[in-house]
Amino acid sequence: MVFEIRPARPADAVGVAQVWAAVMPHLVKSARAIETELRGGRSRVILIAVDGPDVVGYSNLYLPEAGVAGARVRITVQVPPSYRERGIGTALLTAISAEAVTAGAGRLLVAVAEDSKAFAEKRGFELGRRMSHAAADLREARDPIAPPAGVRLATYEELEPRQVFDAEIQVRDDDPSGFSGGPAYDEWVKVSWNNPDIRRDLSFAVLDGDGVLSFVTTTADPDRGVIWSNLTGTIPSARGRGLAKVVKSHALAAARDAGFVTASTGNDAGNLPMLAVNKWLGYRTTSGAWTAEKAL
Repeated sequence: MVFEIRPARPADAVGVAQVWAAVMPHLVKSARAIETELRGGRSRVILIAVDGPDVVGYSNLYLPEAGVAGARVRITVQVPPSYRERGIGTALLTAISAEAVTAGAGRLLVAVAEDSKAFAEKRGFELGRRMSHAAADLREARDPIAPPAGVRLATYEELEPRQVFDAEIQVRDDDPSGFSGGPAYDEWVKVSWNNPDIRRDLSFAVLDGDGVLSFVTTTADPDRGVIWSNLTGTIPSARGRGLAKVVKSHALAAARDAGFVTASTGNDAGNLPMLAVNKWLGYRTTSGAWTAEKAL
């Protein structure tokens, strides 16, 4: 095999989606959504490995904020099992690490699947936090919980993007894994709010007046009957009231009623409140991964 590492282009979206499907089939990540990211994203560097017309590996770098020297930055390196042991992962890691150095980063943060721990450790990464992936059978979804008195429930179809964004930025940094960051508002609207995989009718928020207190963003793959909880969060001032259970129970019930059969999600293993909500909702652990870090 003779492969080349190069920047991804919108025309590569189908091949990139195939890589994600081979490595993380529980995710909802369609070619249309990836094309949207490649056209509208400015906060990431995305490199792929290609062998002729075939995309055989993927990597990305979330760029640090301007003027922040030595920052920890998130990266991704994905190679389908059928293409491993050919140097593709090493080449992608080397290339994306060089991009991180150019951007002024000081440390790398990556999610490592169980079958890739040895690869990461051999290349100087130190394993950190445990993460889990879980799934629930929507045919057994619980009846949704009514919101407490004084607040109201709404789908994203009833909201403006700024309302959701203002809540999201309050919870991003609370994810102990470090993987819930996101871009500034204008880019977020292009690649997140306008993500073709988002089902706004299956994404819910609890509001006090016009302010979002808790929310769940749902992406969906109708062909497979799968939904993915892209992010669930409650702003700090509204925690301890069971609001995450409210929004997520409504999302799962709505997905069931829309004909979906499986709900998938991912969590840091130390996020005990969210894990408790998911257990109550019927999620069961299906696989795991680790955070891993390396100094540049």
